[in-house]
Amino acid sequence: MRRLILLDPLVPGDDWAPFGGVRPIAEARAGAFRIWERWQRLVDAEQVAVVSPATPRFADVDSIPVVEAADIVGPAIVARSTFAPLGTSLALPPGVRGLASHGVTVAWVLDEGERWQGPAEVVDPIEIKGLRLAGTADLVTACERLLEDDAIALAEDGGFGVPAGSIVIGDPRAVVVRTASIEPQVVFDVRKGPVVLEPDTVVRAGTRLEGPLWVGPHSWILGGAVRHSVIGPHCRIHGEMSTAVFFGYANKSHDGFLGHSVVGQWVNLGAGTITSNLKNTYGPIRLDLPNGRLETGRTNLGTLFGDHAKTAIGSLLSTGTVVGAGANVVGNPVPRYVRPFTWDDDRRLTLEGFLTIAGRVMPRRGVDVTEAIAASLRALHGRLCR
Repeated sequence: MRRLILLDPLVPGDDWAPFGGVRPIAEARAGAFRIWERWQRLVDAEQVAVVSPATPRFADVDSIPVVEAADIVGPAIVARSTFAPLGTSLALPPGVRGLASHGVTVAWVLDEGERWQGPAEVVDPIEIKGLRLAGTADLVTACERLLEDDAIALAEDGGFGVPAGSIVIGDPRAVVVRTASIEPQVVFDVRKGPVVLEPDTVVRAGTRLEGPLWVGPHSWILGGAVRHSVIGPHCRIHGEMSTAVFFGYANKSHDGFLGHSVVGQWVNLGAGTITSNLKNTYGPIRLDLPNGRLETGRTNLGTLFGDHAKTAIGSLLSTGTVVGAGANVVGNPVPRYVRPFTWDDDRRLTLEGFLTIAGRVMPRRGVDVTEAIAASLRALHGRLCR
């Protein structure tokens, strides 16, 4: 039985704000898949876990277990969470000791009984394709570069054809609908890539879907123009959206533009929340973070929303804003950096308040706050509110 172990950075720096110390990097969504899912598809692993020193007690719906590096024994493949591979079902010839991208080792192969000794360069690794991820902003880059290939691969699994009453611009074969409920007069524009709707999705009349686009199971698109985006499971989406990444279990149920942004799990965006994704100077975007300014190398970047963050109605967010986990954004102008668990005039949300809110929110998506999840939430609050 082949095991796959993802290897997170020992200490995720400001590059991974607002997710460093919040969730394993392996759980982030790069293209249509979480990073660990991309690796699992590549190496056909039957068991998956992650070494995440920054989030040792992490647990969420459908998350992989967190393990200790000292406990890793082969047969196994140990892969970097900071690399998003392309492809599926890679055949590993006997004797291969690792995988590399552009000469840099990104995964190691452990033989039966071999104990993990830490990352090291490998002789004669197999070269693979993919994208190096230096930080959260690169998840937007992954959406731009990986989503089309992901959507094409997912489209090959087939669907039930174009729903009755829909309008298709482009090749109808690029519309892939799997047991979704689609109202009449939905527009599918697939000239730039497929639109893939997973099972039990709902799309209301008056919606324009522009590919490449992937919508995860049980998500609802309630109207507006949604293009070139990744929408994880159990989301509610409305309004104009471009090149956005939703990990899953998040709400954007009302009008307001969201562009080139990353939205963590359990986020709620109030009505009229609007992001800017381009500076008036058309110049490079920097993030203002606790340890200083961070160059992203991007011209288009909206807001990075940490898990459990919330915005009030009418929130206006500048280019390159970072909203920390558990924060509640109230009033304008919104600072370009909102520290975790900021709540009402820069006070901190208490642990009791955080657990109470999570206990109300998560069951609305059919997720019980188990003892493991509650322990994870307590540990998260403790790490970020020291």
